[in-house]
Amino acid sequence: MQNARIVDMIEVTEAAALAAGRWMGKGKKDEADRAAVEAMRASLATLDISGTIVIGEGERDEAPMLYIGEKVGDGGEEIDIAVDPLEGTNLTAYGQPNSLAVLAFAPKGSLLHAPDTYMWKIATGPEAADSVHIDATPTENVRSVAKALKRSVEDIVVCILERDRHIDLIAEVREAGARIRLISDGDVFGAVATAIEGTGIHLYMGAGGAPEGVLAATAMRCIGGCFMGRFMFRNDDERRRAEEMSRCDIDGVLTMDCLVNTDESAFIATGVTDGEMLRGVKYFGSGARTHTVAMDCRTGTVRFVETVHRTGPEKFWVRMD
Repeated sequence: MQNARIVDMIEVTEAAALAAGRWMGKGKKDEADRAAVEAMRASLATLDISGTIVIGEGERDEAPMLYIGEKVGDGGEEIDIAVDPLEGTNLTAYGQPNSLAVLAFAPKGSLLHAPDTYMWKIATGPEAADSVHIDATPTENVRSVAKALKRSVEDIVVCILERDRHIDLIAEVREAGARIRLISDGDVFGAVATAIEGTGIHLYMGAGGAPEGVLAATAMRCIGGCFMGRFMFRNDDERRRAEEMSRCDIDGVLTMDCLVNTDESAFIATGVTDGEMLRGVKYFGSGARTHTVAMDCRTGTVRFVETVHRTGPEKFWVRMD
């Protein structure tokens, strides 16, 4: 059943990527995001599931579809679904790398209902998973990863979101001697890339969206890496919502067991634009080609799936009027 469900969900992220990819480089991030959301929602509606969106486009009054709490599917197994139909809307709009259509799922009640607040995060791959901790200093974590990977610190690449809030973090990582891969958006990619051989990224640190943290934690649990988080509330309302939604100590370390408390989860991402981890959508006269990663926590498998969609260009063409 799990394998069949993963295949179904691959088709869901492929649909979102195919729709969003038509907006690549057009400078219209809202239109790209809308196309991905509508395609993902339509694809989910055809599945024999009783799904609940636990991570989505926002609260019901903020999003017309794929909102938190929305029921999706045509009836069947009850599952939690976390989605980011277009992670990196700006990346797609301006033709930059590593934009993804992302989805995770697990049995009902397994995924943390993370509020829309910030989360401090750290992630690394399986070889260094036991060597880092969110409460250690950036310098300590960089050195620990280098030791675990049997490399010099100068060979370690740390992925960090390029934000003003990370000025001190960036300065300390540079002072420690590591190299930095700055990204403008897309911190699910940044965290997951640490566990994918060939990306050249060894450690992810910094503050990003808490909902994206649940998606990244699902992937890292599947692949055997390490992910830790800590909420960074901006106001009392965010804290109140976390208290209502969370089963964890909201002031403590958010471990993978807290964020994803099952081994029956899966993570799927399809590339929208080309990147280190996945290739973007390629269109041709009679269809398109997509590239997807699918991680199954139950078996520990990571599959890269290349799909040729031969159903005619009209299926994927988005009208610009």
